[in-house]
Amino acid sequence: MATTILATKLFAPPPRPQLVLRPRLIERLNGGLLSSRKLTLISAPAGFGKTTLVSEWVAGCGRPNAWLSLDEGDGDPTRFLTYLIVALQRIELNIGEGVLGVLQAPQPPHTESILTTLLNEITTITDNFILVLDDYHLADAKLIDKVITFLLEHLPQQMHLVITTREDPNLQLARFRVRNQLTELRAADLRFTPTEAAEFLNQVMDLNLTTEDINALEARTEGWIAGLQLAAISMQGRQDATSFIKSFTGSHRFVLDYLVEEVLHQQSESIQTFLLRTSILDRMCGPLCDAVLLNPSVSGQATLEHIEQANLFIVPLDNERHWYRYHHLFADLLRQRLHQSSAPSTEGDVAELHIRASRWYEDNGLELEAFHHAIAAKDFERAAGLAELAWPAMDGRFQSAIWLGWAKALPDDLFQARPVLSVAYAWAFLNSGKLEEGESRLRDAERWLDTSAEESERPQASSAKMVIVDERQFRTLPASIATARAYIAQTLGDIPGTVKYTRQALDLLPAGDHLKRGPAAALLGLAYWASGDLEAAHRALADAMANFQLIGSIHFAISGTYGLADIRIAQGRLREAVSTYENALQVATKQDVPVLRGMANLYLGLSELHHERGNLEAATQYLQRSEELGEQAALSGWTNRLCRIKARFKESQGDLDSALDLLDEAEHLYFRSVVPDVRPIAALKTRVWIRQGRLNEALRWAIEQGLSFDDNLSYLREFEHITLARVLIAEYKIDHTDRSILEALGLLERLLKAAEEGGRIGSVIEILVLQALAHEAQRDIPSALASLERALTLSEPEGYFRIFVDEGLPMDHLLTEAAAHRIMPDYVDKLLAAFQDTTNDEGQTTKLSSSAIRPSSLVEPLSQRELEVLRLIAQGLSNREISKRLFLALNTVKGHNRIIFGKLQVQRRTEAVARARELGLL
Repeated sequence: MATTILATKLFAPPPRPQLVLRPRLIERLNGGLLSSRKLTLISAPAGFGKTTLVSEWVAGCGRPNAWLSLDEGDGDPTRFLTYLIVALQRIELNIGEGVLGVLQAPQPPHTESILTTLLNEITTITDNFILVLDDYHLADAKLIDKVITFLLEHLPQQMHLVITTREDPNLQLARFRVRNQLTELRAADLRFTPTEAAEFLNQVMDLNLTTEDINALEARTEGWIAGLQLAAISMQGRQDATSFIKSFTGSHRFVLDYLVEEVLHQQSESIQTFLLRTSILDRMCGPLCDAVLLNPSVSGQATLEHIEQANLFIVPLDNERHWYRYHHLFADLLRQRLHQSSAPSTEGDVAELHIRASRWYEDNGLELEAFHHAIAAKDFERAAGLAELAWPAMDGRFQSAIWLGWAKALPDDLFQARPVLSVAYAWAFLNSGKLEEGESRLRDAERWLDTSAEESERPQASSAKMVIVDERQFRTLPASIATARAYIAQTLGDIPGTVKYTRQALDLLPAGDHLKRGPAAALLGLAYWASGDLEAAHRALADAMANFQLIGSIHFAISGTYGLADIRIAQGRLREAVSTYENALQVATKQDVPVLRGMANLYLGLSELHHERGNLEAATQYLQRSEELGEQAALSGWTNRLCRIKARFKESQGDLDSALDLLDEAEHLYFRSVVPDVRPIAALKTRVWIRQGRLNEALRWAIEQGLSFDDNLSYLREFEHITLARVLIAEYKIDHTDRSILEALGLLERLLKAAEEGGRIGSVIEILVLQALAHEAQRDIPSALASLERALTLSEPEGYFRIFVDEGLPMDHLLTEAAAHRIMPDYVDKLLAAFQDTTNDEGQTTKLSSSAIRPSSLVEPLSQRELEVLRLIAQGLSNREISKRLFLALNTVKGHNRIIFGKLQVQRRTEAVARARELGLL
């Protein structure tokens, strides 16, 4: 469902017919534009004319402008970004159209990716323009601060941002001041000078005051525009202005209280009533006012127009004068007066006014406003009903986090009698990773349905009565609870529990309820996947995706593609995995929306596959396309996977430090989910450490994970145990003890048997490669070639490439031996060619073939410093640790590494250490 756009938020208040011109401030604002500063900040308390000044300025500065008036609902990033893009479309009609379409997709996108795409589009705008964010303080959200910070850091030259606010935003203003990128206007700047006050009081308000009276009033109000305006309204019709001004003393709060009383008392009773009752509304239109007032003798639209003409602190929000709002401070005081009144309306109290507003908003499809007014009325029963009805649509739009905020505003005991609401609450918690809270809410619902509770726990009819608002949700409640139970079990790694509850849910759901059956079937597939039953997992996930496709939910239909492809990869069926992604892309590109959620994942998956199959050009293109689409076209977890795949690229290029940095970032982005993590990041990092020669860190990882060569094996830990075998082989290469190599070979033999029995040919190939490398380390070339030939036989039909090439010099030696023995010559020659020419980080071509590296003296010897660095590398120290040990800059150490690798004709730390030992340098 698309976000409902309130057009009045996009209009600057029209210039007033009579306005005090403020050339000194306009000049400062223009100066910020001419100096190409990024930001203009106008920060002052209420009533200092911030909005009026900016609307006057943008109307006459000669630049196109976009305007966005913020409110409390704009703290949600998706809502804020939607309005931001729609506002910018007043500058360029089609800007952000694709991004806007993605924002309306079910799962809220990541803001930085959206802004990156949007900023790239803004750079194509030819004219310089201004974007105004009015009343920024109302959004009051750290996430919005982050959005604006990112926007400012990368602001296109033709764009200038203006923010008006009562409170300074958290936008690193000091940095912008130092860089001369900020124009600021504060309360001291905005106060009316005596000249401006005289013009306002005598010409705009037509009071004909003396200079002495003006100066006295200006001094007492300290130039505060709202105070002057309230005073002027109060003095209209008074004969003795001087006496009034002399009695006009006190702090702003007391002065304003007094003036509001004076203003209100001078209005007719009907206008006073209208002002007080409608003060509960953040925005007003005629029909909404009519619904709140319930007075057919008074026209809401006519009254709004009259109040505007009377200059009673009302601000038109569009050129058609359809929507209005009160000045914020005036509205606050009206509400205070309303609550102090013993009888604010003949129709009921303040709560009744909120209920009427809630009903009007509900009837007009504005569920957020309807809920908030119900809460303001403390009609929690109504609010709960609205929340219950809103849940399915909001959950379908992946807005459960917003809905969770609603639910938390409701009294806790209200959920006890509402099983549908309790289950929705449970799912909202589960989606945010809060399993215990979700479990508690499920139990509340189960007591009513008697699905798992004891008889004594069931609420008694005498003390509680079950409340159901959405009958349709109630009918599927047992299945929803079972699916939620399966979700919890899968997240906790309880595979039998997942299978039990998903089957229960599927048994409860009708065959035609594809929307409900989809998640349950997907969870069943994930459970099979985690247990290593890959074919059953593939069938279940395919069934889930088919259920979604039957109801036309293409977004969900392609959401499981990467899971289906990953299963095929684990089975060693790379060609089918490629087809899986390509078929999903064909479906996605046929949709009406420009970019479908999940497309970034599809391109990323294709990049990974083409990289493994040695097609670097295609892999790079698909990776770039995925990053261009960004998070707005991705499913959750995309950023984590992106970092992992980019790390794999860097590792293949020999840039191991960058690979580790990317894996650290992936670790930071990781969150526990129902998707089985079959390749833990810690194990991936350990593999990089091994290539760097950092054996101590690798051994420490094995100890911390509690891994041993004689462990019981499981699919979920298969990747870790294969990594352990790599650690043992690396240990043998350093200390040459039989224990480590025998443990490695024994572990690999058991892993091979388990992988073959599970049909996990991807693992089988890697295990055979490691067996070959282990035998090669022992100089047992016949056994090494036997394992290698089996790996090559399985790999060649699917086009495996990097699984061999990335093993470096030892694999080069083995492939050279294989070529000499005429083992699969065409395939082996293709792999050997990859060792011949490899470009390093500096664009220099190095030779990596085994024939190019023989035990002999170096053409260019290592310097004393290079030998010192090499010895520390051999000890397993990282670049950062070496820099501290030798008191060198980190970049200097990296430079030494490149020189050492070049002289030794290697690409990796492990190869450098091995080559140095071979030459007797260590």
